[in-house]
Amino acid sequence: MNWSDCTAPGLDDIAALAEEARESLPAPFHAAAQRVVIRVEDFATDAMLEDVGLTDPFELTGLYDGIPLTERSVMHQPHQPDTIWLFRRAILDEWLARRDVSLGQLVTHVFVHELAHHFGWSDADIARIDRWWE
Repeated sequence: MNWSDCTAPGLDDIAALAEEARESLPAPFHAAAQRVVIRVEDFATDAMLEDVGLTDPFELTGLYDGIPLTERSVMHQPHQPDTIWLFRRAILDEWLARRDVSLGQLVTHVFVHELAHHFGWSDADIARIDRWWE
């Protein structure tokens, strides 16, 4: 194989994988997931990292930015859409380090994990259901 013309998956490639994951969700989650914006950047901003107590941008593959459905009231007036951020470089770094999942599987996992926060699940709730990291 001639590797000289190969490139790493770009922002649009990661976004397309996340959209595929969203489209494959079961019916009970599909409609709510459509109302969440997916944004892909190379890295989290310093402010995002600080909000979650991290300093290394390679440690954050995704982030949910919004008010979970379980915390909303009828008075809720959103100032911005709920957003799932995916961080391409951190995802690619983890994918290369793991070597046991496809890039599509990893993007799907990160997307679904962040979507679970939209539904109001804590990291502990998600860990009880999703044994991914074992």
